[in-house]
Amino acid sequence: MFFDPLYLIMLLPAMLLAMWAQWRVRSAFQYASQVPVRLTGAEAARMMLDANGLTMVGIEPVGGFLSDHYDPRHKVLRLSPDVYQARSAAAVGIAAHEAGHALQDAQAYAPLVIRNAAVPLAATGSNLAMMLFIFGLIFSAVAKVLGLWLILAGIVLFGAVVFFQLVNLPVEYDASRRAKIALAEMGVVDASAAAAVNRVLNAAALTYVAATVTAILTLLYMLIRSGLLGGRDD
Repeated sequence: MFFDPLYLIMLLPAMLLAMWAQWRVRSAFQYASQVPVRLTGAEAARMMLDANGLTMVGIEPVGGFLSDHYDPRHKVLRLSPDVYQARSAAAVGIAAHEAGHALQDAQAYAPLVIRNAAVPLAATGSNLAMMLFIFGLIFSAVAKVLGLWLILAGIVLFGAVVFFQLVNLPVEYDASRRAKIALAEMGVVDASAAAAVNRVLNAAALTYVAATVTAILTLLYMLIRSGLLGGRDD
């Protein structure tokens, strides 16, 4: 196995941020789950969708913890059990956030369109980039040209991951903004419940920030280790 202490040193801040963000999400979710509201997550999402003319968008339960997502291909919201059936600020906040993605899709929100287009390349980059990069470092000792091409291929592919994460940030923040506005306008949450919703969605936003920081630092590591940034490290 290839292990580089420089990688751990450079990525440690992002790892700590990601751990803190996950703790914040679970803590905020547990807190907001104790704040009652009048609708279930599924009902709040349905109301939000219907109010915006998206009656064709379905809502389905899905297994897992916080596995909630919007599927733009099948036009359906999939909500985890703790969100689908619970009558809590946590449930309606997360469900409304996913409904916000459906609104973005219906309105061809530009960052979402770009993000969706970048998904295939970003998925490929996430799976192959580091492998190509490591092989490039290994081969560069015996086949310099081949090693360089593998290194460059890995960097370019991981660049797609960074691009995806950067575009994903405004998409997620906008979905949360739409959720907060809609829940208040529909009268689903009072002041205390709205504060709990904000706590959950703001904590969730930290996970996207952590993912973006991790991607940027990983790309920076690849550039430094390859010698493309800061001079060749022999």
